[in-house]
Amino acid sequence: MVRRRPPLRSDEALLQINALRSGYGRIEALHGVSMEVNRGEIVALVGSNGAGKTTLLRAVSGVQPVSGGAIVFDGHDVTNAQPHARVKRGIAQVPEGRQIFSPLSIEDNLRLGAYLRKGSEIDRDLDMVYDLFPVLKERRRNPAGGLSGGQQQMLAIGRALMSGPKLLLLDEPSMGLAPILVDQVFQIVEKLRDESGVTVFLVEQNAFAALSIADRGYVIETGEISISGTGRELLDDERVREAYLGV
Repeated sequence: MVRRRPPLRSDEALLQINALRSGYGRIEALHGVSMEVNRGEIVALVGSNGAGKTTLLRAVSGVQPVSGGAIVFDGHDVTNAQPHARVKRGIAQVPEGRQIFSPLSIEDNLRLGAYLRKGSEIDRDLDMVYDLFPVLKERRRNPAGGLSGGQQQMLAIGRALMSGPKLLLLDEPSMGLAPILVDQVFQIVEKLRDESGVTVFLVEQNAFAALSIADRGYVIETGEISISGTGRELLDDERVREAYLGV
């Protein structure tokens, strides 16, 4: 059953992507993509492998060069901004595969996410992350490599939150997780939206899980947006159901 809560978002766009083009060498992966993410909502981008999902997310975070179009974040054109400048403005990415530092302690991993913050802000947000993920607090002195896959995903999300983001970019958060842990991770994403007001842009192959919590969603196919609508509309769309939901 799809859960819904009263809409809390503003209709003001926090992120606007306009006619964006990007690629690898001579191969163009994004063909003029346009979309937006409003403040306080979860937006899901779904599609098959190689459709351009991760390329788009990397372009927003600044690690993927763009060849055309524009990215506007919180009223500022960040199309050519360096990744660290985007972090300072409030964009944080949880990369595919989590990419934690296994030999370091859990707390050291979290603090790495706050490298641009002040001491008082770091301590406050560390408490917030520990409230959100009690298991990380219990094991905060232990090496991060000893965490399970689901706990590592919690750590990766917590590390991104330590930068104090306005926009959280999540790249395939369900990858490699057991179904019960997938549900757990998406419940956490909902909680972030509902309780902290963090805006979430979610890229995910598990279309049902992503669209079930999304305020709005987009389908990307071969580098172009093909379908858009509310999460509920996309779940009910026959094209989406046939191509991505297996029904």
